[in-house]
Amino acid sequence: MIAQVILPDASWLTTGSLAHVLAVLDRAGEEARAVGGAVRNALLGHQPGEIDIATTALPDVVIERARIAGFKAVPTGIDHGTVTVIADGVPFEVTTLRADIETYGRKAKVAFGRDWQVDAERRDFTMNALSANRAGEVFDYVGGLADLQARRVRFIGDPARRIAEDYLRILRFFRFHATYGAGSPDPAGVAACVAQRAGLDHLSRERVRMELMKLLVAPHATPTMAVMAEAGLLEMVLGGVPLLASFENTCKAETATGIPADAARRLGALGVSIVEDAERLWRRLRLTNSEHARLVSIAEGWSQVTPDAGDIAARELLYRLGPGRFVDRVLVAWSRSPAGVADEGWKALATLPAHWSAPKFPIRARDFIKRGIEKGPRLGAALAAAEQAWIAAGFPEGKAALATVVDEAIAAATKE
Repeated sequence: MIAQVILPDASWLTTGSLAHVLAVLDRAGEEARAVGGAVRNALLGHQPGEIDIATTALPDVVIERARIAGFKAVPTGIDHGTVTVIADGVPFEVTTLRADIETYGRKAKVAFGRDWQVDAERRDFTMNALSANRAGEVFDYVGGLADLQARRVRFIGDPARRIAEDYLRILRFFRFHATYGAGSPDPAGVAACVAQRAGLDHLSRERVRMELMKLLVAPHATPTMAVMAEAGLLEMVLGGVPLLASFENTCKAETATGIPADAARRLGALGVSIVEDAERLWRRLRLTNSEHARLVSIAEGWSQVTPDAGDIAARELLYRLGPGRFVDRVLVAWSRSPAGVADEGWKALATLPAHWSAPKFPIRARDFIKRGIEKGPRLGAALAAAEQAWIAAGFPEGKAALATVVDEAIAAATKE
């Protein structure tokens, strides 16, 4: 059954680079439509985002038509019918309609075709199989419109078969539910994910990281994570016991303070208590160096952070860590404290970077050298003492105050 509706706003299909590409492909006996996430997002009233195109035209026809139109065509996935067409500097993945003949995990042997329903039925979730033509007509072959209206993420056909085609769909199922779903996840989908959870071990660490980081910042990440934990899936992904309360409280603290959701910080809240946890997640998920460093920073100091330490201690921590790592530590520490999300002391501490920027240490080695301190251990000790005294004095900037700091540091270094 084909359900048809009209997009409330189809201007994104009729203007700009997309309209130029569709005009080239959607003619002379061939049909082209926007497909997948862009159509789903448009129906939800969101920006379409990245736009993919499906077409009845074979890849060589796509390439030739793009060339004649003056577009650049790159055969990025030619074996599976995908050509990236770049028009006015904007890339569009254009894929010929196809059917999967044989599947080998993520890889598949395909046959090109002209049947839109067959092409829709090989996709992952019903809400991702919608397509729209240039007139804004939406075509639904698998019940995606009803599922989208119900905010229900549902596999197309047999969930077990869809998952066996690519085990990453286990994580995508939960990520899409956390982003677009409402209520409890589809029971048949959950059951299939649990039954085939061993397939997660066959996925590359990079692909798991990519899906997990998107899931962590999804609108309904907290209840979705709880379902995954109950099903035993989250512990498999993390390689350790998830700290669900810390994760939930960190999300609440972000909302209470207006601090944007951050995947690395949330991963730290979910999975890091000690440095060994950070190292495990780094290896298991192949995190970036920056993400790894942030998790290590959380592990090294979250337990010492408290608003009761006072303003000077808070400013010193911000000065030494920088705004990003400071906020990471504070929010994770807050999430594991007895204080509630409305606690004003924690709020003030978490939002300190929004109200105060740590200055650069204004004293240099030359300030000591010209006063007779020679290069070596004593100079290093004098600089360290001066920096600590400068922090304790409240980060002064005036010449007289800085001179006093230098004099006191010299006196301390001379006594040693």
